[in-house]
Amino acid sequence: MNSYYEDHAKDFFEATVYADMGAHYKPFLEKLTKSAHILDAGCGSGRDSLNFINLGYKVTAFDASQKLCSLAQEHIGQEVLHMRFQEMTFEDVFDGIWASASLLHVPSEELTDVLQRLKKALKPTGVLYAGFKYGAFEGERNGRFFHDLTENKAKELFTPLGFTLEKMWITKDVRPERVDELWLNIIAVKS
Repeated sequence: MNSYYEDHAKDFFEATVYADMGAHYKPFLEKLTKSAHILDAGCGSGRDSLNFINLGYKVTAFDASQKLCSLAQEHIGQEVLHMRFQEMTFEDVFDGIWASASLLHVPSEELTDVLQRLKKALKPTGVLYAGFKYGAFEGERNGRFFHDLTENKAKELFTPLGFTLEKMWITKDVRPERVDELWLNIIAVKS
């Protein structure tokens, strides 16, 4: 991981912590029971973790940036684990995994392994939400590495690993200053 999020943790936190992701939660949460355990994978500011906690879900959160972990921990009022996707060793723990704008920082040559780790972390028929910038770009943009996806690329990645792609949809960025940016939203179920 490059140092972008360590160097810009406070600015990133402030720019994202109040972004309204409510419309994105619905297709994910409707697949979960009220007692579900959610992994917020690459939680950033902790915005989504706090929303899930406030809705009554049990939440485990992690991020690769130590500074963001500290800020998120303070924001959500519980521990945030410091780790990378590539270090996950959970097995059959979570009913749902929320990976909003986080998997897009995993290079294509590492993404299959990461998705297998996520699948292993899910309970049978567990659900994964993933949000990627929409497109075919892979490389550095504005000081960070990005791996964008299209629907076809998502099918090529998720389906052979034993995920059923239940829903994919494209949205504009929820931040008003970035409405020209498109996102691919994915609901995948462990099959």
